[in-house]
Amino acid sequence: MQEIDVQTLAERLQAQDDTAQFVDVREPQELAIAQLPGFMNLPLSEYQDWGDRIQTLLDPDKPVIVLCHHGMRSAQMCQWLEQQGYGQTINVRGGIDAYSIRCDRAIPRY
Repeated sequence: MQEIDVQTLAERLQAQDDTAQFVDVREPQELAIAQLPGFMNLPLSEYQDWGDRIQTLLDPDKPVIVLCHHGMRSAQMCQWLEQQGYGQTINVRGGIDAYSIRCDRAIPRY
């Protein structure tokens, strides 16, 4: 698993990077507070709903950038994706909380 900082994520989002897939593993109630455009929501708590379909949801040959609140759940998701054959998983260090502090103060903190 690779890691990127939130500034690198902001650059990739601004450049509208279509070479990567973006996944947010936070809960729907967290997304209601703060979210970034372009991310597919796959809440870890709803794994039973999407886990067996992951190959149809994400391309294993493209990088997957994973976001959560602080970077812990996204790291878990990256590890799980690697076990499923995804070779390019990228955890966003500090999560959306760090993104709010360092990149876009308009994103609410919680």
